[in-house]
Amino acid sequence: MGKLSTHVLDITQGKPGAGVQVKLYRVDGGAKVLIKTDTTNQDGRCEQPLLLGDEVKTGKYELVFGAGDYFAAQGVALPEPRFIDEVVIAFGIADAAQNYHVPIVVSPWAYSTYRGS
Repeated sequence: MGKLSTHVLDITQGKPGAGVQVKLYRVDGGAKVLIKTDTTNQDGRCEQPLLLGDEVKTGKYELVFGAGDYFAAQGVALPEPRFIDEVVIAFGIADAAQNYHVPIVVSPWAYSTYRGS
């Protein structure tokens, strides 16, 4: 049974990104369909997997992280417009039986992602 999860790490403050809004979209052709909206907990994770079991389907997806709003809520002085505002990670699920963990490491000036376990 596969699943999709995420994790946000605030590299500026060296801590989990708690309170980050996460939106998950399925991408079909040119259309994006919002599947789920969640907010990270104190550990920078969503309480439940974003997709689990039969919800996991092969195809293209996007995760959108509200990084700019998170840093603004942390009291970080940000320029207008923000350099990093929404972080969009476009990725694919090739095998619905596998686990896909898509974390981000983020600051107001940069971000990185990878396929975790």
